[in-house]
Amino acid sequence: MAKTKAKTNAMRLLDSENIPYKIQTYEISDGLIDGVSVAKKVGEDPRNVFKTLVTQGHSGTLYVFVVPVAEELNLKKAAATVDEKKVEMIHVKDIQKHTGYVRGGCSPIGMKKEYRTVIDVSAQTIDHIVISGGKKGMQIICDSADLVKAAHAELADIIR
Repeated sequence: MAKTKAKTNAMRLLDSENIPYKIQTYEISDGLIDGVSVAKKVGEDPRNVFKTLVTQGHSGTLYVFVVPVAEELNLKKAAATVDEKKVEMIHVKDIQKHTGYVRGGCSPIGMKKEYRTVIDVSAQTIDHIVISGGKKGMQIICDSADLVKAAHAELADIIR
């Protein structure tokens, strides 16, 4: 298990499931917290680093989509995956209210509430996945299949 002074909800959830992970920290003072910049900072291929996107369906239900940082979520594919007419990104100001995390530190695990989560199918082609550790400047590295298990997620083709 990874050791750190202050565990985030994401780390506590992985610990409770006995899922091994590593923590990678990076500097945020330069303001570059977009996914591709983070991938460079932690020395990872952007195909292994995934971002967490929170959306709201036409029905009002919230969904979480996890996609490679250099890719874009295909909203039509995403909506079809969760049987919605359409999904839209929630406002940045609402991220913390719904997830407990802030923009740039939103992990797909350990949110205030468990939302239906879909991870892009490309996660099956990589040996490890890098996701937000639950706060800016911290990434979690774990096995892709372990993330699917921890997030109670499904896999689908959801990128453009």
